[in-house]
Amino acid sequence: MESRIERLCVEQGLKMTGQRRVIAQVLSDAEDHPDVEELYRRAHALDAHISIATVYRTVRLLEERGILERRDFGGGRARYEPTEHGRHYHLIDVDTGRVIEFEDKAHEALMEQIAARLGFELVSTRLEIYGRRREARAQSAPTARAAATEEKDAHP
Repeated sequence: MESRIERLCVEQGLKMTGQRRVIAQVLSDAEDHPDVEELYRRAHALDAHISIATVYRTVRLLEERGILERRDFGGGRARYEPTEHGRHYHLIDVDTGRVIEFEDKAHEALMEQIAARLGFELVSTRLEIYGRRREARAQSAPTARAAATEEKDAHP
């Protein structure tokens, strides 16, 4: 069965080698935003003949053709997602690097209103929100208070 990415490649006239098909399938199946190294691990598990160089070349080609979008969520590694992915936004957990995709009609309406108020027609939006889970923050707070108490007790 042809994957979504493979279909886009064929539409763009790209030659689909067996290794490109595997990489396209891995990208289409990804529910996260893999970096090249993770993409390589997944593709290599399906075809041991795929090299990291092949993955880099394929990702670069797909990005140049507008099939993939590069995302930089911090952490020093570019991550990728299909361009044809619908309007959505990203919430990045600063502790784990996990990326959560979400849609928000109210945000979209607000962006449309802002663009119109400033005399523009909205063409595209990008929103990346960085945060920390409340449970993680709540768990670290008692530790900080305990350390402060220990410090105070140590120096009467």
